[in-house]
Amino acid sequence: MSILPAIHAFDTQPMRHRVVLITGGAQGIGRGIAQAVLSAGGSVMIGDLDSEAGHACLDEWQAGERAAFRQLDVSREASVQRWVKAALARFGTIHGLVNNAGIADPHQGPLHELSLATWNRYLGTNLTGAFLCSKHALPSLAAASGAIVNIASTRALQSEPDTEAYAASKGGLLALTHALAISAGPAVRVNAILPGWIATDAWQKPTARHRPKLSRRDRSQHPAGRVGTPEDIGALASYLLSDASGFVTGQSFVVDGGMTVKMQYA
Repeated sequence: MSILPAIHAFDTQPMRHRVVLITGGAQGIGRGIAQAVLSAGGSVMIGDLDSEAGHACLDEWQAGERAAFRQLDVSREASVQRWVKAALARFGTIHGLVNNAGIADPHQGPLHELSLATWNRYLGTNLTGAFLCSKHALPSLAAASGAIVNIASTRALQSEPDTEAYAASKGGLLALTHALAISAGPAVRVNAILPGWIATDAWQKPTARHRPKLSRRDRSQHPAGRVGTPEDIGALASYLLSDASGFVTGQSFVVDGGMTVKMQYA
């Protein structure tokens, strides 16, 4: 028998017959990931606080039985439990979870003026939400040899002033990622994506959708020559959720057009 490695045909539908749960999946990066999974042959259960946005996705996608929506508040355990239960009732299994939901505004003023309630709101949504969703989806993910993708941020690695709560919550996601990769492996792989500047203006619900206003400077400051799109994150997420990344776990991937490796002097 030959031990010569074979050339295998490239799978154009790597998510075929796979079910992926996506928090914050009705707008922005979450919607980009959901559409990437659908285009790769998978099915999605999106959860979002915004019901209008969620139902708009189903209307626009016209994906039939492969797409479902249920309102979700990731900071509330009962809401997470209902969402996971609904996904299992609809699809019967879970192959992937994308913890994307979060408070997007990083700027909250000087630390000495930051209230404990605001601090807890950031951590409760951006970090505790990922914990709760992972906790309740994990048994099904383990049974299906599934994968988790946490959406962090390059702000976990670098900061602007007055962004402590946001940065801490996203930094916590990186630690959660490698810790859970060890605890849940080898049954479940866990990785993180750190987006940089992603223009999500055109990926909102119809009533809030508009073309992004990007200047030449906005584009040129990125070594890649442009600002990112939700499709850039969706492409990597689909890979990390598929069997193609079967030897990848506990890792954090920066997708920022090269900004974090660019030396910047005033």
